[in-house]
Amino acid sequence: MSIYQKFCKEVTDNEGNLKSIGLDYPENFNFGYDVVDAVADTEPQKTALVWCNTENQEHIFTFSDVKKFSNQMANVFKKSGLKRGDRVMVVLKRHYEYWFAAVALHKLGITMIPATHMLTVNDLVYRIKASKVSAIVCTAQNDVPEKIKSALEKAQTTCTLWTVQTNAEGFRNLTDEMQSASDELSRAETHVTDHMLLYFTSGTTGYPKGVIHDFSYPLAHIVTAKYWHQAVDGGLHFTVAETGWAKASWGKIYGQWLIGSAVMVYDFDNFDPKQLTSVINKYGVTSFCAPPTVYRYLVRKGIPDMPSLKHASTAGEMLAPEVFRLFTERTGLPLCEGYGQTETTLLMGNFKGQTPVEGSMGTISPFYNIELRGKNGEPTPVGEIGEVVIVPPQHGRQVGVFCDYLDNKEQYDYVWRGGVYHTGDAAYMDENGRYWFHGRFDDIIKTGGFRVGPYEVENVLMEHPAVTECSVLGVPDALRGQAIKAVIILSQGFEASKELEKEIKDFCNSKLAEYKWIRIIEFTKEMPKTISGKIRRTELRNRA
Repeated sequence: MSIYQKFCKEVTDNEGNLKSIGLDYPENFNFGYDVVDAVADTEPQKTALVWCNTENQEHIFTFSDVKKFSNQMANVFKKSGLKRGDRVMVVLKRHYEYWFAAVALHKLGITMIPATHMLTVNDLVYRIKASKVSAIVCTAQNDVPEKIKSALEKAQTTCTLWTVQTNAEGFRNLTDEMQSASDELSRAETHVTDHMLLYFTSGTTGYPKGVIHDFSYPLAHIVTAKYWHQAVDGGLHFTVAETGWAKASWGKIYGQWLIGSAVMVYDFDNFDPKQLTSVINKYGVTSFCAPPTVYRYLVRKGIPDMPSLKHASTAGEMLAPEVFRLFTERTGLPLCEGYGQTETTLLMGNFKGQTPVEGSMGTISPFYNIELRGKNGEPTPVGEIGEVVIVPPQHGRQVGVFCDYLDNKEQYDYVWRGGVYHTGDAAYMDENGRYWFHGRFDDIIKTGGFRVGPYEVENVLMEHPAVTECSVLGVPDALRGQAIKAVIILSQGFEASKELEKEIKDFCNSKLAEYKWIRIIEFTKEMPKTISGKIRRTELRNRA
């Protein structure tokens, strides 16, 4: 029996499709003790983490190893005065120490703040001041220690500082301190409603919001791992995301370990499709998840045979139909898209037992009660665009939805107005019960009395060989209210010209309904983006 079955009851049909799922967990549920240590005590040699890097180093850690090293790290933290309710920022890239740190902090009831090493000094200043961190654990690479010291100086504050593996001036060496720490740890008192994780969103329209999840959050990822990623007990799941992003929580630790799957970690800085696929083949990865950008590179560079791979999934942005088709033709594996937010876990997906349809988010996760609603809260008919909202259960709490915004009760109350959680995302449901994403509600283009989701136009644009990246938005137009504008980064070998502009327009508009026609094209060298790589449509609109 996998450990997750202690905490939930699934109802499936004869084909294994999930129909409903309910949770049953103690008030002091703690992923560190109740999952990691529990597996370590019953199956000490079960593989938890397979790690390698670009220097051909590798480590394979069992659950017993993770228990031992997380206990040692927790004892270092305790000795330094860190305690339940404190906040610790973790900037560890894809270093294996991240997994020890996460479990150690969870065991002590300390809120972990994952952050990417790509943050600038000003990014760090904002996060340090907003979250009032007690300590920071970071990589010694990529000038991260220097940036953190500069940020602390700018923020006019101090905190305990550790690096891992390598010394850095002004930082303690956590790797060294762990070696002399005990690997025994008494269970600390924590509660399931304690704050476990604090993620800063990418901030596409303003300053990043601090999204807080409590200790029940890992349990909501059982559906993510088992029914969307289709990770399996004894398998090896590989999600590409760096640990600074919420996607790492989706695919690199909680749900996977709950269902008994090991996690594959490839520690790299620069993406190389050939290296990525060689890792999949060398270690026998069974399930894989990456953003559409990765699949786009894989398709363009040529996909080798990957015989161990049984399932592939994607999320984070819309997937071009061309990439879906080419990947499936080459591997025999359909790409299973999924949808959710930093504030939630997986809300919709192409789940186990379903046949994925290119471009569709799939169906609603049985874990949630989700509706599409119009501006006034009315249900949206089939085929019409509405906002995705989560209706909480009448009794009990909604596990899997964030418990607060950091110091922003006004914003929290706003997204929960009317007693439902407003995602701000637009979608429609077709006659087969499948859902189709149409971007943020703010991104919907209203042209000539019609509503157009930017992604449906972008998907057609991406089919043209001259287009390597694009963003579609509405701009003021006296005749139509808004006209559809495409901002395009050209592929190598193409140059901007009036002739190319006309060619792209003709190519796309011949495939689009007239009300979706592209009226304006702007060629650009780069897109304004958040640090997580999401295009800032607001900035594009402001310069239009």
